Amino acid sequence: MKAYPVLLRRRIQDGFTLIELMVVLLIIGVLAALIVPNVLDRADDARVTAAKTDVNNLMQALKLYRLDNQRYPTAEQGLQALLTKPTAAPVPPNWKPYLDLLPNDPWGKPYVYLNPGVKGEVDVMSFGADGQPGGEGKNADIGSWQP
Repeated sequence: MKAYPVLLRRRIQDGFTLIELMVVLLIIGVLAALIVPNVLDRADDARVTAAKTDVNNLMQALKLYRLDNQRYPTAEQGLQALLTKPTAAPVPPNWKPYLDLLPNDPWGKPYVYLNPGVKGEVDVMSFGADGQPGGEGKNADIGSWQP
């Protein structure tokens, strides 16, 4: 019978102290402060990479359009000419569907198509996170003239 109170006392003493819990929470907080900014930067890098891939795919579709029709779509026809046959002049004689859908940039805005282009014969670009021409970092323009 004397062993019973000893077991009861031992169960009460098991567990973590407030100081131990505070130390663990402090360590978790420090790790989160170091890791979260790196993870957020990765999301911006992924969006830039996705925009570059989309621009490259759009340029490839435009080049196929040009091979079939001897010209790029006009600025009025725009990138929509890769999905549906343009009805505005000049109507392409050998039109085919070149894309299944026209993507928006990773920030939800439509890609910009310029014919004639500023940097090339035609340009396809995204204005980046801010949606404005120019900028640096995640706000920088991403265009078909870039590698």
